[in-house]
Amino acid sequence: MWALILGGSSGFGAASARAFAAAGYDIAVVHLDRRGTMPQVEALQAEIAGMGRAAVFYNVNAADDERRAEIVRDLQDRGANVRVLLHSIAFGSLLPFVPPEAAPGEKQAKGASRKQLEMTLDVMANSLVYWSQDLVNTGLLGRGGRIYAMTSSGSHVAWASYGPVAAAKACLEAYCRQLALELAPRGITTNAILAGVTRTPAVEKIAGAQKLLEGAQSRNPFGRLTKPDDVARALVLLASQDAHWINGNVLRIDGGEDVCG
Repeated sequence: MWALILGGSSGFGAASARAFAAAGYDIAVVHLDRRGTMPQVEALQAEIAGMGRAAVFYNVNAADDERRAEIVRDLQDRGANVRVLLHSIAFGSLLPFVPPEAAPGEKQAKGASRKQLEMTLDVMANSLVYWSQDLVNTGLLGRGGRIYAMTSSGSHVAWASYGPVAAAKACLEAYCRQLALELAPRGITTNAILAGVTRTPAVEKIAGAQKLLEGAQSRNPFGRLTKPDDVARALVLLASQDAHWINGNVLRIDGGEDVCG
């Protein structure tokens, strides 16, 4: 029984890799890291292996068709039975569509380009469909399977410079609804996961991140931010057979942050 995590080297993905390994899953992680962050990736891989679980890490672009095909073949060769697919990719353009007007004498900034918009949508949304298609069509993901995709409140709330990612998150939620419809006859459920605001490398790249973090903490009835482990443990619970009737939702795992907004 395997959990395949797309974007699993930090944040929600890394926490989920640990949690599913502790629950008895073998772990496959697709990540894209440079030399500077590889030590933490290698430490995570060693930690999972130390639990007695398989820990297979692929340092490739998850949105690359050829690399995806190679990974699918490798998982087939390993005899993997993928029970969980977690889409937790955080890689997109954080630029305004139309930047503020430049002050006199200053150069006017450019907004997100066609290439940047299409890349963000492809990596952060379309890739969920392609991975789901390949895993289902090869029989790697079958009855009892779970598909999760990490969304954010940016899918329905406007934030500065978040437009390209916001569009991708809204699209991701639509894809989850469609997959929930199409895969239910195969016994596979699909849900989007809307975590509370969490201090992760991805969040800290957002313009005004500190204000966003402070606002979330002040709203949360528990008086703290959501932690990646809060979400990871909930995903393990949702992967149980007792949760087979939860399908096609945007599930909030935020300690009540959103309802107190």
